[in-house]
Amino acid sequence: MGLLDDLKGKAQGLIHGNEQAIKDGITKAGDFVDQKTGGKYAGHVDKLQDGASRLVDKNGTQGPAPAEGQVPPANPVNPAPPADRTP
Repeated sequence: MGLLDDLKGKAQGLIHGNEQAIKDGITKAGDFVDQKTGGKYAGHVDKLQDGASRLVDKNGTQGPAPAEGQVPPANPVNPAPPADRTP
C-alpha cells in the first residue's frame, strides 16, 4: 500500500461517523468567506462547498467508524530503525 493509499484510508476513517459535523463545518467556512468578501466569490465558494460535501459523502461511507476519540493506526511504509541500530 502506497503513502497516498494510506492517507486516503486514514481520511476515510476520520470522516466515517462524522459526516454531518464535517459538512456543517464546510458550510460555516463558506459562509465566513462569503461574509468577509461581501459575496464577491459566492459562486466559487458554493462550488467548493458542494464538491467538498460530495467528497465527504463519497468517502465517509466505507469501513467501520473508529472508536470515540481515536484515530486509526498508522501503517508506516518505511518505519524508522530502532535507536540502537545503524543503517
